[in-house]
Amino acid sequence: MTTPIGTFSLVLHTHLPWVAHHGAWPVGEEWLHQAWATSYQPLVRVLDELADEGHRHLLTLGMTPVLAAQLDDPYLLREHHTWLGYWRVRAEGMAGAREEWRREAGRRECAEASRALADFESRWSSGVSPVLRRLIDDDVIELLGGPLTHPFLPLLPDRLVHATLDAGLDDARRRVGRRPTGVWTPECAYEPGIERIYAAAGVGHVVVDGPTLQGVDASTADAWWLGDTDVVAVGRDLEVSYRVWSPKRGYPGDPWYRDFHTFDHEWGFRAARVTGRSIEPHDKRPYEPERAAGIVARDAADFVGVVRQRLLDLREQRQGRPGLVVAAYDTELFGHWWHEGPAWLAAVLRMLPEAGVRVATLNEAVGEPAGRVYPESGSWGLHKDWHIWTGERVASMADRQGSLAKETLEVLDGTHPRLHRSAPHDALVEEMLLALSSDWAFMVSHDSAAAYAWDRFHGHEERARGLIAALAKRDAATAEVRATSAQRIDHPFPGLDARRFLGQVTR
Repeated sequence: MTTPIGTFSLVLHTHLPWVAHHGAWPVGEEWLHQAWATSYQPLVRVLDELADEGHRHLLTLGMTPVLAAQLDDPYLLREHHTWLGYWRVRAEGMAGAREEWRREAGRRECAEASRALADFESRWSSGVSPVLRRLIDDDVIELLGGPLTHPFLPLLPDRLVHATLDAGLDDARRRVGRRPTGVWTPECAYEPGIERIYAAAGVGHVVVDGPTLQGVDASTADAWWLGDTDVVAVGRDLEVSYRVWSPKRGYPGDPWYRDFHTFDHEWGFRAARVTGRSIEPHDKRPYEPERAAGIVARDAADFVGVVRQRLLDLREQRQGRPGLVVAAYDTELFGHWWHEGPAWLAAVLRMLPEAGVRVATLNEAVGEPAGRVYPESGSWGLHKDWHIWTGERVASMADRQGSLAKETLEVLDGTHPRLHRSAPHDALVEEMLLALSSDWAFMVSHDSAAAYAWDRFHGHEERARGLIAALAKRDAATAEVRATSAQRIDHPFPGLDARRFLGQVTR
């Protein structure tokens, strides 16, 4: 087939909050190392393999500045290299276990760890920036930028939204040599009028969740101008995305895939397959990679068939006009949560063009927008509203985040010297932004490491308020001491200049 039946755009949102020096297990730094080794490294290997085969414009990769800062951080680079070595040592131990199924799992883990270690030393030893720069320059991916620490933007003052987004886009430019024109808005959160801030920051296109567009009778098969701006919005196609994402019928729940939740507690590895939804962990069967590989091929073909049929239906409904399908996922799904995910991705990206589907990055796919839309508020959170970040379980956190943002801006305006950088003010902005991360409310609302999330929020808030108090009193000595102490723990953005948070931006 020479004429594509339509366009498919895969968007991967890559994010973890700042975890350096904030604990190890089970979240903390361990969280980062697992995602790095089992999702980020395999994804880059897949992209390199496909690029070597001649494929280009494969996917759109959103990477938050706070995660990029960690993947470039010298301390975390050293720690990750050590972590990979320890993974291999543990696997070698399991490979000598008494039981054959454990020995087999150990040999498999040892091979994966050895590959990851060699891959890290050859591709990642200088951090993520050279990796991304190469993929961008070779037209393999498009990079989406975003605000510095992944805050829930509709809850912030306009001036703060503009400053953290503008700083985040500049952070990407420093790392990869160009400023992204597309943005992944945290949690796909939208409120009417925020597009004017995007436009002021030079943003060309953003991703929203499908229901945000559908709520105003706008199809996700088209791109749309947002409000009265030139910012273009595309919407996630839930019918297609949930083929993977759905907890009830998504591919990762197949009985032959490796089970994420079941550990061999003696060695700490996942050695069982899903087996069945109602099977107790101790009754789950050993993982069989050869059988899982066959299921990957089946599920990749199924997904390609779903995308193809969706585009055929759209073309028929639109009197021959091709449509767009955008599928968006957290990058960590592929490899970390779903062990076979990277192999599935590689198969899908190879098969789609053979099925007559054009695969494109968002900046290529948007084309001429179908018209203007004026959506209501929305997100990609549960029920597509904001309650995960504002509901009863996190209302006090949301209130404190709001007051912290307001007080930070007030003390900046009232005490910053303006003619030169000020370390205490820079540290204050950094701690404030870390406290505003949307992750803390998400974790509390979903009861996922909620105590850790509260502890992290409290810590950043306490350090920020200590700096506010010292600055408000014009106690320069105390402010300097507190800034030094804070930046010893939290310093993802050494180039952050608090002066860019001064001033006024209105909608």
